[in-house]
Order: sequence, then structure tokens, then C-alpha cells
Amino acid sequence: MSSGTDAFVTHRNLLFTVAYEMLGSAADAEDVLQETWLRWAGVDHDEVRDERAYLVRITTRLSLNRLRTLARQRETYVGPWLPEPLLTTPDVADDVELADSVSTAMLVVLETLTPTERAVFVLREVFDVGYDEIADAVDKSPAAVRQIAHRARNHVEARQPREQVSSRQREAILDRFAWAVEHGDIQALMDVLAPDVVLMTDGGGVKQAALRPILGRDKALRFLEGAATKGGPIDAVHRTMVNGRPGLAFVIDGAVDTLLTVLIEDGLVAGMYAVRNPAKLTRLDEAVTLTR
Repeated sequence: MSSGTDAFVTHRNLLFTVAYEMLGSAADAEDVLQETWLRWAGVDHDEVRDERAYLVRITTRLSLNRLRTLARQRETYVGPWLPEPLLTTPDVADDVELADSVSTAMLVVLETLTPTERAVFVLREVFDVGYDEIADAVDKSPAAVRQIAHRARNHVEARQPREQVSSRQREAILDRFAWAVEHGDIQALMDVLAPDVVLMTDGGGVKQAALRPILGRDKALRFLEGAATKGGPIDAVHRTMVNGRPGLAFVIDGAVDTLLTVLIEDGLVAGMYAVRNPAKLTRLDEAVTLTR
């Protein structure tokens, strides 16, 4: 391989992680990586002093362009839009900051930022990119980037989920949740849900899903009961590693029908994110390696 190819391969997982955190879509992140490679292939690599920084800059600019287009498309999306779930390798959970940044709950918060704010926040807070480098990537002055970073950080901190739970506690709660669903034990399910739990379901207009977030345990349970009745019997509930956190895959008729991730606060499920849109469940055969 040429030195340029070597550099791209070396940093590919990093570039995918940057694009995915900015876009919340593995399919779009892969498209951005393909475009990044094409741009990189046309560069005089002997003139590049920092290959990593150069590649991140290309990926960021392309992701920003795509994010602005996606933002318009998501305005007409049917019901809540949730990020495309990623099966991730177990080592992602070892990097707590990375796992937090790609969790479904955090990506939902990042959706509330403007495209430029999201790019600046991701590059600064997750990847520790310097302000001058970020300025080059987003075509702003370093001073403007500092202001954007401050504004974005405050915005995220005000909405950021506050999880303080060990891996063992999370797995125990998921086990209880899965058991309650498989056995149709409503009382056991109530015991694991917070009274003010929020349920978000993404069916993309194809599968049954609520058109807005459902607030409160009783309403969430009624919706889940109705969905279970109409969706057919569940073949199995599998534990899986999704976006750096343990999640649950619900299998119906031999295929994953729903991928669920949860937000846990004070030992109870405070948030449920259920992706049912089939277009977002096509990349569940192989774990993706994310890295900073």
C-alpha cells in the first residue's frame, strides 16, 4: 500500500467515529468516509504535515455538509428520529468518555445542536481537537470556535443524561427488564421503570411507533402492551452491545424487530429508546470498532 493508503487505513476507525457522532447514522458515516478517501487520494501527501488532522478536517467538512442536508430531511421524518444503532466492540465500554459520547441518549441530545455547534462540540469535547484545527475544519475563526464551544457545552450539560451506574448494575436491570417482557409480567416491568420514564420509539413510518415521546410509566406500559399484541409473539430477547452500552434485541419471526437501549438513573430505567425502523436495523451482523 502507498503511504497515503496506509494513513487512511490507520485512521479509518477514528474517521468513522467522528462522522457517526456528527451524523448519528452509520450509513451516512460510511458515505462520508468514501468521499473522504476520494478527496484524500487527490492530495499531495508529501505536503501534509499531520495526516490525522488533515483527514479529520476533510471528514468534518463533509459531515457538516451532509448534516445540513439531513437536518432538513429529519424535519419531515415520521415520529421521533433516533440514531441508527451500532453494534460496538466490548472495548468501547472501557473508554467511559467515548462510550458516553456515542450512547443513544447522548446522540439524541446532540440532535438539538445546530450542525456547526455539533461539529465543534464533538471535535473539542470528544476528540480533544485544538481550537485552531477546529477553526480550519468549520471555516470559523478560533475566537468564534471558542464561543461556539462554550455555548454548545452549556447546552449539552443542561440536557445531558446523568447516569451513575456500574456495568454490573446495568446488566442486572436489563436482565430484569428482558425477563419481564418475555414473561409478560407487567408488575415486574413496573418495578424496573421510573415513574417519569420517557419512551421514544422510531418506526420511520414503516413500523408501529408513537409519533411523539411517551411520558410516564403507565402510558409507556400501555403502549408497550399494545405494541406487543400487534407485533406478534417474541421469539427471543438477546443481550447485545449497542453504542457502547448493553442493549436488548427483540427477535420476531427470526429477525430483529426492535433494538432497545435504556437510560438508567437511581437504579431504574428513566429512558427507553426503541428503534423499529427496518432501514436502521440492517447493520447488526458485525460489531464496529470505534476509537478516539
